[in-house]
Amino acid sequence: MAGSVSGARGPLSGGLAKTGGARYAVEGGNVAEHLYTFVRPANPKHLARLVSVLEDGGVLVLPAGTNWMFACDAASRRGMERIRALKPEHPDDRPFSLICDAMATVSRYARVDGGAFRVLNRLWPGPYTVLLPASRDLPRLLKNKREVVGVRVPDEEITREIVAFFGKPLAGTTVPSAADGGTHTMGWAVADAFGHGVDVVVDLGEELPGTETTIVDLLDGVPRVVRVGAGPVDGLVVG
Repeated sequence: MAGSVSGARGPLSGGLAKTGGARYAVEGGNVAEHLYTFVRPANPKHLARLVSVLEDGGVLVLPAGTNWMFACDAASRRGMERIRALKPEHPDDRPFSLICDAMATVSRYARVDGGAFRVLNRLWPGPYTVLLPASRDLPRLLKNKREVVGVRVPDEEITREIVAFFGKPLAGTTVPSAADGGTHTMGWAVADAFGHGVDVVVDLGEELPGTETTIVDLLDGVPRVVRVGAGPVDGLVVG
């Protein structure tokens, strides 16, 4: 499926094109694209296209290992406002997660000591959101009074490749549940539901489980589980 673009239930051959049998009108009259791509190696043209969208304040839907997520430049107010419009239930006072590609990126935007580094190397890449002390370099739009940032390094290679190619972290949040309360597990379902409000749905053609990440509080150096999710909790403090 390399280099193809989906219809509502599967790929069409060719370049970037319409999704779901209709062209989704989004902000500014643009068209939401459903991009089937690949990894090992990632397609440089696709990466360049996605970086261009991010630099313009655009919103992507990305696979994040356990689930689908909305993502934008972590320094883009326009991008975050668009995501909040798609997910109005997200509390206004709760920043989105910081999406990173590797520990080197995490260490710039969060304070990570030696003990935390060893824990994080065991958890990431993986289905964990980790609460860490924010550093001064954290984008202003993700800061809060607690000076805490939730960080993810997803176990999804294409998403890490996009962040690395962009050269900066993204802000991200899980795509909301479907109208019937279920979860979106396929890219075409996310495109059907949110194609009107995003710029590109990035899809490897694989079904995701639609589960939550495990949230780990590492603010004081002791890994305490805040929410049990897809990530195993062996070796972590639960409760």
